[in-house]
Amino acid sequence: MNAAEVTEDRLRQLIARGFKFVHPRDESGAITAIVGVRPHDNVIDVVQLRTEDDAIALRMAGDTKDVLAPEAHSWRAEGPAPRVLDELLSLPDVVAEEGTRTGGCWIHTDKNRAKWVPATSQ
Repeated sequence: MNAAEVTEDRLRQLIARGFKFVHPRDESGAITAIVGVRPHDNVIDVVQLRTEDDAIALRMAGDTKDVLAPEAHSWRAEGPAPRVLDELLSLPDVVAEEGTRTGGCWIHTDKNRAKWVPATSQ
């Protein structure tokens, strides 16, 4: 498998785990990144692929206000997409505090932009 095939395979594995993906675009309509978000238990996992050699993944608290620019994180990987995706896939799932679940949704703010809004219910 070449790097592109590995990346595609890993993205499919993330989708199977519940990641939702968006493709932010610049003003001309060109895709600037592939962004995946998975809120689960009491954390949020985020991955951004800008190129095959430029990817970043983070795990942060479920109540993080801005998942694309978090103030803190509990785990981070950066580098070539296949390695970053493998590291993200190897993270253990976490168990939420009893009685809480973290979720949220994407809110479209204009033609080419969206914002993740976290929500917690008990």
